[in-house]
Amino acid sequence: MKDIIFERLQSRIGYRFEQAERLRLALSHRSVGAQNNERLEFLGDSILNFIVGEALFTKFTDAREGQLSRLRAQMVKGETLAEIAREFDIGPCLLLGEGEMKSGGHRRDSILADAVEAIIGAIYIEAGMETCRERVQAWYQTRIEALGLDTPAKDAKTRLQEYMQSRQQPLPDYRVAEVEGEAHAQVFTVECHVSLLDTPERARASSRRVAEKKSAAQALKRLGV
Repeated sequence: MKDIIFERLQSRIGYRFEQAERLRLALSHRSVGAQNNERLEFLGDSILNFIVGEALFTKFTDAREGQLSRLRAQMVKGETLAEIAREFDIGPCLLLGEGEMKSGGHRRDSILADAVEAIIGAIYIEAGMETCRERVQAWYQTRIEALGLDTPAKDAKTRLQEYMQSRQQPLPDYRVAEVEGEAHAQVFTVECHVSLLDTPERARASSRRVAEKKSAAQALKRLGV
């Protein structure tokens, strides 16, 4: 069963491993024993920082070092990596020890983020930097395209929540209005209900969390924030 799941994951990430054991190792949490993904995660973290940094350096030719560092931090933080992991549905593919399985480790942001970094490290070892760069850039394309030098450090959901709290208003309410597609390639439509707006903001994305953030960003725009 795991072999079928691994096959589908490779289709989603856009890379097929010549040695399947490399992918298996990248998905092995330390709870399974000594053969785990921690070393690959270490390598992938370094490569990810370089590739994203390079992409930002190329996109923002007039940006200062501090601006580039801030944007890179947003792109490589655990929350962003966990979102990517969920878009690829990595959770069911993880190899976890019994304790982690029982505690829901396949849903934990830190474990999902580590697995993405480990997969990057595994691709680099097998195929080299050019292939690794091409894959990471593809995964991050829409996120980097959406960035601007004035992109705030806090995400839209956090900013909308703080805005509503500052005005003693109820917190935003996010509701899934529609789910389309197969289980491995779902698209979520989310509504953001805000007491200061007469109609909710709707947004679509391949991840519920991303759709929520998009709807929050639209709400902020309507509120003039």
